[in-house]
Amino acid sequence: MWIYFKLAWRNLFRNKRRSFIAGTAIGLGLAALIFTDALIIGMNENMIQSATASFLGEGQIHRKGFRQTQSVEATINGLDDVVADLKKEPIVRHFTLRVMNLGMISSAANFSAVELVGIQPETEAAVSQVDEAIIRGSFFSGPNDHDIVIGSKLADLLEVGLGDRVVVTVSEARTGDLSQEMFRVSGITRFNIREMDAGMAFIRLIKAQQIFGIPDNVHEIAIQFTGSQYGGDESLPFWEKYSQNGNEALGWTKICSELKAALDLSDFSTLLIGAVLFGVVALGIVNTLFMSLYERMFEFGVLRAVGTRPFGVAKLILCEAGALAVLSILLGNSIGFIVTAAVGKMGIDYSGIEWAGVTFRRLIYPVMEMRQFVIYPSWTFLLTIIVGIYPAVYAAKLSPATAIRKSL
Repeated sequence: MWIYFKLAWRNLFRNKRRSFIAGTAIGLGLAALIFTDALIIGMNENMIQSATASFLGEGQIHRKGFRQTQSVEATINGLDDVVADLKKEPIVRHFTLRVMNLGMISSAANFSAVELVGIQPETEAAVSQVDEAIIRGSFFSGPNDHDIVIGSKLADLLEVGLGDRVVVTVSEARTGDLSQEMFRVSGITRFNIREMDAGMAFIRLIKAQQIFGIPDNVHEIAIQFTGSQYGGDESLPFWEKYSQNGNEALGWTKICSELKAALDLSDFSTLLIGAVLFGVVALGIVNTLFMSLYERMFEFGVLRAVGTRPFGVAKLILCEAGALAVLSILLGNSIGFIVTAAVGKMGIDYSGIEWAGVTFRRLIYPVMEMRQFVIYPSWTFLLTIIVGIYPAVYAAKLSPATAIRKSL
């Protein structure tokens, strides 16, 4: 068998230009697939990070039905027990308590609907990026419980700046009575997320509980886990454990279902791109092998005439296909590594672009994994061998007289 590999490798370089062009074409397809896969992984991680770290959290606990109704009365049941259990959870790194209510915010110049969120500044900073999104002012640095942090677009609409007064009107729980409170703008945020910049305002948790009429109760617990994989694991026992007593615990895949659908679409697009690239590669392989076959038709006729069996001719063609695959894999892995590493250093700037309800806030960096340089080259080699079967069978069926006559 070794003699076939030796002959195949020598035959591959009998026409160096053609072999190099064919190998480069196949290698570029492999490199493109490696880079595309790395880019999609980086994009997915960026989207998950942008969605969960901005404000959402990797997991949340609510009263059942709160996400659908946003009812101010729907507070978490057994809050003290839930908080005590969360503090003991080994997979929970940080969590923060929140209350939220729809209301109206007004200034001397204008008014707007707003989602008013009560937060604990100390724990909120460990779970979300509200404090990092501050572009002017501070994130509740003083003791004043009448400070309010609003989005940049909301500030523009209200025509207010730091230190200006705004009035917030919300309905109280159970009674439905309107409650009004005056706040002073202490900070302005910019998330580059339209809904947050134009429709959210943050105040201290205790003050929010007071004006909402829900003392010592909260609507939401946002969670950050010790590992990013936990939030996306729908089979994690954590969710069932905290979905008791009328509450529900959900990971980001349930909270932001459109993001999960987008990630699934990304995985499918990788398969589609791979299929297209491998289809193009297959045509190049067949073309190269048949060109080599027709150039050496006389040689194959002589081989058959001196007693070489058809299977021996087929093995030689398949070994040449394998040699071409090895050359292509070496080129493809090298090009793929260099391009992916170079882009991984610079990153791709899609910041501010929104897709699937998520706004990219940071550069996208392709993520290289070992499997990309093992699985895709393996498929390339296997595909090359499979595609090589057709010209191998064609060569094996040639009769000596026909082969020699065609070459004259």
